[in-house]
Amino acid sequence: MRITIAQLNPVVGDLSGNLDRIEHLLAEEAADSDLLVLPELYLTGYPPFGLLEKEWFRQQVSAALERLGCISARHRGTAILVGAPTPKAAGTGMGWYNSALLYVGGELLWTQHKTTLPPYDLFNEAAYFQPGHPAPVVTINGKRLGVFIGEDLWTLPSATQEELKPSPLLMELAAQTGLIINLAAYPFYCGWEEKLFRFGAACAERFRIPFLFVNQVGANEETIFCGQSLLFNGDGTVRYVAPSFQEAVAMVDLWEDAPSAGGSTPSARPTARRMVYDALVLGIRDYARKTGFTKAVVGLSGGIDSALVCCLAAEALGPKNVLAVTMPSPYSSVGSVEDSRLLAHNLGIDFQVIPITTILQSFLTGLRPYIGYPNGPADTTEENLQARIRANILLAFSNKYGYLVLTAGNKSELMVGYATLNGVDLSGGLGVLADVPKTMVYELAAEANREREVIPAAIINKPPSAELRPNQFDQDTLPPYPVLDRILALYLEENWTPAEIKAAGFAEAMVDWVVRAVHRSEFKRRQTAPGLRVTTNPLGPKRRLPVAGKFEI
Repeated sequence: MRITIAQLNPVVGDLSGNLDRIEHLLAEEAADSDLLVLPELYLTGYPPFGLLEKEWFRQQVSAALERLGCISARHRGTAILVGAPTPKAAGTGMGWYNSALLYVGGELLWTQHKTTLPPYDLFNEAAYFQPGHPAPVVTINGKRLGVFIGEDLWTLPSATQEELKPSPLLMELAAQTGLIINLAAYPFYCGWEEKLFRFGAACAERFRIPFLFVNQVGANEETIFCGQSLLFNGDGTVRYVAPSFQEAVAMVDLWEDAPSAGGSTPSARPTARRMVYDALVLGIRDYARKTGFTKAVVGLSGGIDSALVCCLAAEALGPKNVLAVTMPSPYSSVGSVEDSRLLAHNLGIDFQVIPITTILQSFLTGLRPYIGYPNGPADTTEENLQARIRANILLAFSNKYGYLVLTAGNKSELMVGYATLNGVDLSGGLGVLADVPKTMVYELAAEANREREVIPAAIINKPPSAELRPNQFDQDTLPPYPVLDRILALYLEENWTPAEIKAAGFAEAMVDWVVRAVHRSEFKRRQTAPGLRVTTNPLGPKRRLPVAGKFEI
């Protein structure tokens, strides 16, 4: 039995285009296959969100499913196993199922509805889908296959559960099948692929049957899917690992031949640092492609954050499609401008210098009767004007020339509100580093310089500074970034109490400041550009905080 693994990058809502890909595969790479397997919700792309609430979209899905049957009829030799939403019959509950559909010879032979619907922030499937009843075993060409959708394969992780555990349904049915197939759309976050790899290998060895994970690849808004589809032999050894962050099609015959298309082996898989770097590149590329942009503009400050964003953008879109704009103020150092110029030269991207001193002075002159001396000394008001002027300049380039504005605010700063509302680090089309802690920014900069020095050493080694007033440095306001990142991780990701963090050896005043800063800056995070998710566990609950409220910590 020959199976074609199709790790594809669907476009959300593009039913016609996604179907075209299936028909192309059946005519080319999968022409000699007995079974073509595609990811979870491939037909609509994942996640379709509120499109599922639109009647016109329901009609389009119904028409697409009819067309899929016609495609199957034209390619009778190959069965099609595909993820798609299916309308629920009238009655109580949500209006859709998240389904796996098996088409053979033009007929819908078998349907399985997902039973475990993630309730967490990135997808919240429970808001759109109705849970189905488990019936995952189907026979194709004399082989009994167990087909599971996404999280139906395991029990949902908990605070005390580090490793994935087989679901009761898998425990019950594994012995009845000769192959487990998982149609998946697993979002990437740092470390997830290792956890999934261990789970698949352990299950294959435990149940003595092959395991196949077919995962979506690509990026849809904040969510990035790394692909890396997996096939394990019945003894737990890996047989095929699809490439990360790119489409891949491979044919396998589990009972005879090895895969016809090569994949990486476990020892050859990328490092964790490289995985995050590649995820961000794909996130930029797909966000631009799927929203119609071909070019991007970045405000290049002379600091490491914007330098890293320029490197990622140049790789994602091509150097000729990236414009870097440095906008020096009276407080910008000469080194920041020249370091930015050297970085742009190293990358081969376009570079412009637009001083904002004259613009800033016109603002201050116009506002002097209202906010200037003697109404009060200069403070963050004047500092924030500079950040907002820079944002307006970048947005003007977007309006005039169709650039996607990429922002460079990192996770550490966003979590404590160390960024100007409507300023250059928050305003734009896509927050590239919004889920990247500052300590990881340095690791990714080292990755950018792995083969040659692209980011000048002066940018990496200089003390971080917003350069909005004389002799300003981040560490005048913030704890050292390694300390800040650890406190944030303990409070936000591991849900430690402030008292527990202090007991772990962190200074009491520092912990109190960080926790208060996280809560009082929630309103800023609500108004930022969409941010790529690469480190936050998307299987956990969203840490949304109240803006208006009164509580003691």
